[in-house]
Amino acid sequence: MKRKKTVALIAAALTFTMTACGSSTAITESASTEESTPSAITESALTAESKPATQYTIDANQEVYALLDFEDTAEFENATKGLIASPDTLDIYDENGKLVWSQTAYGFLDQDAPDTANPSLWRNTQLNHIYGLFEVTDGIYQVRGYDMSNVTFIKGDTGWIVIDPLMSVECAAAAFSLVEENLGTFPVKAVIYSHSHVDHFGGVKGIISEEDVQSGDVQVIAPEGFEKYAVSENIYAGTSMGRRASYQYGTLLEAGETGSLAIGIGMGQSRGSASYISPTLEITQTGEKHTIDGVEMEFQLTPGTEAPAEMNFWIESKNALWMAENCTGTLHNLYTLRGAQVRDGNAWAEYIMESLALYGDQAEVVFQSHNWPHWGKDTIQEYMTNTAAVYKLSLIHISEPTRQAEI
Repeated sequence: MKRKKTVALIAAALTFTMTACGSSTAITESASTEESTPSAITESALTAESKPATQYTIDANQEVYALLDFEDTAEFENATKGLIASPDTLDIYDENGKLVWSQTAYGFLDQDAPDTANPSLWRNTQLNHIYGLFEVTDGIYQVRGYDMSNVTFIKGDTGWIVIDPLMSVECAAAAFSLVEENLGTFPVKAVIYSHSHVDHFGGVKGIISEEDVQSGDVQVIAPEGFEKYAVSENIYAGTSMGRRASYQYGTLLEAGETGSLAIGIGMGQSRGSASYISPTLEITQTGEKHTIDGVEMEFQLTPGTEAPAEMNFWIESKNALWMAENCTGTLHNLYTLRGAQVRDGNAWAEYIMESLALYGDQAEVVFQSHNWPHWGKDTIQEYMTNTAAVYKLSLIHISEPTRQAEI
């Protein structure tokens, strides 16, 4: 009874929160009834219409070219490696015909960065626009660019082990269809939630049902404390965080050169329906091993890093290291504008280095829940070390009289 009540509470809260994130009506009406706006501002250039870049913006964006090596295309190679299938266009709708996700809207990216866009953000958006089904290594596949996060499919003896089933049910179902169209139809044997943020479990019912779990056909595995933190973020603070997230991610902006680009870890939030199924197995310690449909996994708990409950895992048979959201293709937030718990940069760095110490000398590929994998031992060493360093150095600079831009 307690399990059913918890599931119902989380599912209801997620539905409300995500509706709030995707609803433009309430925000538009609120803005139109605002009577206290000074007439000086109303009559100024501060209007809702997009505008050309000012000279200040143009100059600031041009300076970025001197800071970064735009001739380096290594990340393009990583983002496209192993592509199996990609539809020409990608628009995902809900059952009522509402558009919940679109890559088609970003068809303007096949050019150099315009004056209105930071060149580094433009490059990041081009990379996140590479979508489809990819082979990571033998028996491990990812669908990328179908939501803010990636969904990973690991082939077991008889079926699939699914990692982080996206944010929206509609997006997860579309990703699963792409897998079945290209790799065949197999039952799902387990779902693993890497951590307690909604973009890593909200689409679960696009992959499995509650009945699948209750019958014992499917395990749902999560790190210790997962449900506690999923509740605290999505129920206790869900409404306010959802509202703030619409501003943090620019959810209501239209994709375009003067509108919405990528958000670093992906293209943005999907606007579909979220779901929830409680875990049946919690991982409680680093080094814990479980064999799931013939695939042995060794788990590493990383609490207090990108999420308060999070975990990596190692698959020795494939020399593959899963880094959850502890490593991505960009510098992640230590504090989010939407109000998620502040991340411990020191712990984050230390857990990355622990992963490197435990598995780095064997790992041939590192893959994660956002962006794209990295292959090769030297590349992996550099990638993980540099990721740890930026969080550690951010903390060091915060303690000094250093401006945000200088960090």
